Amino acid sequence: MKKFLILIMAIIFAAGGFIFWLYNRERGGVPILSYHRVNDIDKDQMTMSIEDFDAQMKYLADNGYTFITPDELLDAWDSESNNLPENPIIITFDDGYLDMYKNVFPILQKYNAKATLFVITDYLNLYPNYLTWTQAREMQSSGLVDIESHTLSHHDLTDKYLSDIEIRNQLYFSKQAIEWYLKKPANFVAYPGGMYTQEVEDLTRDVGYRGAFVVDYGLAHKFLEHYVLPRIPIFGNNSYPQLRFKMRLLGAPIISPLMRFKERLTKDGNGFVADLIWIP
Repeated sequence: MKKFLILIMAIIFAAGGFIFWLYNRERGGVPILSYHRVNDIDKDQMTMSIEDFDAQMKYLADNGYTFITPDELLDAWDSESNNLPENPIIITFDDGYLDMYKNVFPILQKYNAKATLFVITDYLNLYPNYLTWTQAREMQSSGLVDIESHTLSHHDLTDKYLSDIEIRNQLYFSKQAIEWYLKKPANFVAYPGGMYTQEVEDLTRDVGYRGAFVVDYGLAHKFLEHYVLPRIPIFGNNSYPQLRFKMRLLGAPIISPLMRFKERLTKDGNGFVADLIWIP
């Protein structure tokens, strides 16, 4: 019995030491959160209810987080002072749905929260459930929403049948559309589905973007390549959405390596074992 208790204590201390090491390793990292839709109609994981999104922004505002933009992040990283504000955080949205204007924008104004919106430029002024350029311009002029690129048509840039010219067009002409309609630089792109290759990364740099975003559960760091900046996906329409939100936000140093381990197990054909690892 005594040996068993010693073993349990050793495991606890080892686990505690490992968690401490993970958090210490991620010190100085910046959380970048990724959302899609906010409304009370759609009931899928990509959609957050209005009430839940409001509660999450309130939590961030009440707990001393400072909302910043990707440009502000890289400006700080590229300077010698690395002068980031206390508790910086970046809020991002993908696609450019109409509920960004109807539901998200008023909540951002309520909490004076900045957000970055990556739009599929060919969809604006075309589909009724997406923004118009007039609405995008109003949000951009508010100083709270920065409009950036999510490519022309949300095509998978890693598609093996997509030529270099087509990839370049997806990146370049969406950048040009934003700069034409909004009269501001388009410095960033979020890769569709968070997927990229070295070729995609190189083309992104070549057409003039300052940085790009993928999907990951970890924090963004100065030492990371600026064209693969991680974003933590925040899902809705699940049980205990606020608890899951806080766990992903505060537990990123632990969840990120867990998710990579889970993905590795799945890739190696150990899906049953991978399913035992719970990710909030």
